[in-house]
Amino acid sequence: MIKGLFVKKKKYATIPTGKVKQDVPEGIMTKCPECKHIMVTKELRKNLLVCQGCQYHYSMSSQERIASLIDEGTFSEYDANMISENPLEFPDYLEKLESDRKKTKINEAVVTGKGQINGMDVTLAVMDSRFRMGSMGSVVGEKITRAIEKAIENQTPFIIFTASGGARMQEGVLSLMQMAKTSVALKRLSDKGLLFISVMTHPTTGGVSASFASVGDYNFAEPRALIGFAGRRIIEQTIRQELPEDFQTAEFLLKHGQLDGVIHRSDMKKTLGTLLKIHTEGRLKHGGRTRI
Repeated sequence: MIKGLFVKKKKYATIPTGKVKQDVPEGIMTKCPECKHIMVTKELRKNLLVCQGCQYHYSMSSQERIASLIDEGTFSEYDANMISENPLEFPDYLEKLESDRKKTKINEAVVTGKGQINGMDVTLAVMDSRFRMGSMGSVVGEKITRAIEKAIENQTPFIIFTASGGARMQEGVLSLMQMAKTSVALKRLSDKGLLFISVMTHPTTGGVSASFASVGDYNFAEPRALIGFAGRRIIEQTIRQELPEDFQTAEFLLKHGQLDGVIHRSDMKKTLGTLLKIHTEGRLKHGGRTRI
């Protein structure tokens, strides 16, 4: 027993064998890119992909977004099988589209459909940054326009969640035309007195931020979302001035009057539900038209 007291302790660490490493499945833990807090991935998903340490909002897939907002069992998708072609014969474009379809299990960078939020009917469009960085091509513009037309037909509010790098370069001017097409459709929605809510998530840039993303009756964003048209470096080189550190963030835009609110993801469904209730009651009170 006394002999054991004088045994030297090892001064080096034991390196786990390959077998031990395999005991912890890949993806079971996630490190926050902002605060480096390490979380169990399962718990992170329960928390709507928001870091428990610093409240960093991870990107959500369109499926995850819809599940977090729409009442269970009420979502019905529109135009799910609509896919892009290659009008400009851009090299490898079709192969890249097919790769993204396999990776994301969706056919384009936006998912549209109808559903209910707290029992109230809505038409919804959710952009997905995993598919070609959420870029807006002809099919994206067409699906959004058709969803707006469905909202007019069904007399429902229209809500869009944007996440995009802008117009899709592989479709050239055809992608830029979607800015006008979607904006005209939204004008028709407004003329019918129907509500349009835009929620900008990280990132919302380029032609998307310059068109339908910024013309809502309410323009909201998630915390720290990057929102802007041109890139920071381009603007600094053009105006020859250094921009504030928080430039083009949701909080910066809110401070300068370009947003109506920055909404934490955990409060999103409740906030949207409250607005839908107010405007639904307003339409009934004023004979089918919303007063804003």
